[in-house]
Amino acid sequence: MRRAALVLAAPLLLAQAKPVLVPDVSQREIRIAYSFTGAELLLFGAILYPGGRLPDGEHPTDLVVVVKGPVQSITVREKEKLAGIWVNAQALRYRSAPSFYAIASSRPIDRIVDDRTRAIYELGLDSLQLSPASSAPSPVQDRFAAGLVDLRRRAGLYYEAPNAVEISEGVLYRARVAIPARVPVGRFTAETFLIRDGKVLAAAVREIDVQKEGFERFVARAADRASLLYGLTAVALSVLLGWAAGRFAQRV
Repeated sequence: MRRAALVLAAPLLLAQAKPVLVPDVSQREIRIAYSFTGAELLLFGAILYPGGRLPDGEHPTDLVVVVKGPVQSITVREKEKLAGIWVNAQALRYRSAPSFYAIASSRPIDRIVDDRTRAIYELGLDSLQLSPASSAPSPVQDRFAAGLVDLRRRAGLYYEAPNAVEISEGVLYRARVAIPARVPVGRFTAETFLIRDGKVLAAAVREIDVQKEGFERFVARAADRASLLYGLTAVALSVLLGWAAGRFAQRV
């Protein structure tokens, strides 16, 4: 009976032997108004080790924080010069690409995990699992994926921050992630990974809501729920403003 009890309790004992992450973020909600110029998220927390015993110095513990925005469908178009004019050429559509992606780590990510682990957990811009909607040769997919990442990196929507996670006393950690002014709205996730010897020992997730407010929220809802009416209103308003500007110029 005693041996059977030990066998049944073994999974629980093994689970308790693993460290646990207790993460949090400085803002659970980000509101975007007309004056929004960006924000800075502080991600912090603690590592709870079994028995309170810290790992030895020969095997350091690393932390990686990944902030992702909601996935979206996007078409990437490649331009080429034809008769001196840049025109759209080949295009590739992706069913699900993160609208925002930021990764911060205690060391450069390639020194923490191998390529296989990076691909499994999507740790790094070159490890994102983009889903093309149509089949294309691997070189073409790689070229368009690199183009998409480059476009969003230049817009501040994709970036990597090695050595940006600070670990104090081997237990407390913190990292700062910049949220640009052009950030999309929706449900964001902040994932924290505890890694040692190239293996993910623990992971935890916190959610962040990014929403528009005020007049921006009204416009966004109108465009989403009544796109036809919104388009007609925008055209009519443009015509009216153009007519008013012309009349004012005539009087002056």
